[in-house]
Amino acid sequence: MTITYEEFERVDLRCGTIVKAEKFLRATKPAYKIWADFGSEIGVLQTSAQITVHYTPQTLLGKKIVGCVNLGEKNIAGFVSNFLLVGFSDSNGAICLASADLEVPNGNKLH
Repeated sequence: MTITYEEFERVDLRCGTIVKAEKFLRATKPAYKIWADFGSEIGVLQTSAQITVHYTPQTLLGKKIVGCVNLGEKNIAGFVSNFLLVGFSDSNGAICLASADLEVPNGNKLH
C-alpha cells in the first residue's frame, strides 16, 4: 500500500524521554505502564507497552524513544494510553524500541 507524503505528514511521531515505568499487573499479556516526556508543548503522556523481553522498568528510565502522539486515547485494561510507543520486532517477535542515537530535544517531530 502506498500513501501520499501529505498522509505521512499527518502521523505525528515525536521524540520523548521515559520518565516513569512500572509493571502493568492488570494487562492480559506481560506489559509495562510507561510515562514519557514529550516537551513543553505536549507534556508527559502515558501508554502501555508489551516490551518486557528486552527491557526492565529500571533500564527504561531516561531512554529516548519515538512515540506517535496523535492517535487518540485507548483504554487498555483500565489504563488510558495517550500515545503509541514505536519499535521493531526482533527475530522472535519481541519489541525493540526505536530511538534517536544522538541527543534530540523532547517533542521534536520526526521529519
